[in-house]
Amino acid sequence: MSLLEEIVASLPAPPQPVRHVMLGIHWTTVCSRYCGLASTLTSEHLEHVDLDGVGAYTKRSAQELARMALSGNHLERSIGVAALNSMMDVETLHPVELNAYNWLFDHVAGKTVTIVGHFAFVDHVRSLAKETWVLERNPRPGDIPAEQSAPYLGKAEIIAITGSAVVNGSMDDVLAMCNPAATIMVLGPSTPLSPLLFEHGVSILSGSQVTDEDAALLTIAEGGGYSQLMGVKRVTIFK
Repeated sequence: MSLLEEIVASLPAPPQPVRHVMLGIHWTTVCSRYCGLASTLTSEHLEHVDLDGVGAYTKRSAQELARMALSGNHLERSIGVAALNSMMDVETLHPVELNAYNWLFDHVAGKTVTIVGHFAFVDHVRSLAKETWVLERNPRPGDIPAEQSAPYLGKAEIIAITGSAVVNGSMDDVLAMCNPAATIMVLGPSTPLSPLLFEHGVSILSGSQVTDEDAALLTIAEGGGYSQLMGVKRVTIFK
């Protein structure tokens, strides 16, 4: 069973009504018990796909939508991960209000660091760490193509993995290549704040909690990027 299958299977059984589903250009959100986020998988490298349930998603339960995270359709996967995130009872895990990059800035000095996904903060991490490798499916100058990940994940002391790896289905493969002695963080709004990730070698979960649903939906609808999201609190949970 994959990590994502485990998370979907762990969701509470009573059907959870869905209030809202939105696919923004950057972020997808599903509002049920809470409001969950996931990256919207769109790229010139992804084929065009249609969605079969348009107009009727709010007639389904959040659990039904969460099972779409296992779909072969990348937009359905975005809806599915947002749906499972909408059911995460984060407060029971004692989150602290802390942005992932602040933790990294405080801990990477003198360390070898691998970052899966090209984040805006990678240059600052490079300036602090002993050595930094950035793995990317769509590499920019200085990045390492994702297909060459294994040696860089295997030797890093700190590994930061984008939560989008849950959405695109690569998380199991990435975790399998990680140095078992490394401190592994999963970060970004897509990150499922589920303790099940701690059973797969992850030490730190750094994601998001929507605190103002209307503000979050407005900025997502208007194409806001991560730094522009309003009504969203960055939280971190330690194993």
